[in-house]
Amino acid sequence: MEPQTNSSRVQIMKRKGKRRLPARILQPLQAVDQINASWSMDFMSDALMSGRKFRTLNLMDDYNREALGIEVDTSLPAERVVRVLEQVTDWRGLPKRIRVDNGPEFISSKLALWCEEKGITLQFIQPGKPTQNAYIERFNGSFRKHVLDAYLFENRDQVRALAEEWMDDYNLYRPHDALNGRSPVDLLPVGLRKTPGEFSVNPQKLLLQLQNEKSN
Repeated sequence: MEPQTNSSRVQIMKRKGKRRLPARILQPLQAVDQINASWSMDFMSDALMSGRKFRTLNLMDDYNREALGIEVDTSLPAERVVRVLEQVTDWRGLPKRIRVDNGPEFISSKLALWCEEKGITLQFIQPGKPTQNAYIERFNGSFRKHVLDAYLFENRDQVRALAEEWMDDYNLYRPHDALNGRSPVDLLPVGLRKTPGEFSVNPQKLLLQLQNEKSN
């Protein structure tokens, strides 16, 4: 009888089954006529000069293409996504829906529960169809061209500082072809043309008041 070798005693572990994604129904991009009707959210990745990787979580309002936030860190799990949304909704108000892809952070139960509690619909694009999230994809392309690919960063704080500076220019001054040459802020009601720090209270009541005045 031949002696058993270490290799013959190795037990092959059965691979656990992957969780299947639910079927995603095609949800065409829809033009919206007011802020907070629909937001888009997506991740990007890059690396510092040291080679250490970092990610960004980008959030925008589909109505006026306004950048609502760019979160930068080495890790951005679902809990962090929820925290960012809480911070933004504190000054911006709640969206009716958020359009996302099928990344693990977006399909997490933590995000789903938070959205359910807030009455927000999570709208998933179909796997492998980034064009179904075209608003944020175009935003990502601009952010990469003008920030991530344009500069070398020594640390994450440098990325955060330049992202903040770029967002101000993008929102306040840069003309957008999709907005007929106007900036995102140009499409906001006058009472909402403020930065997050300038809001003393959540603007949701003011927003509803302005919308009611418009409809009347």
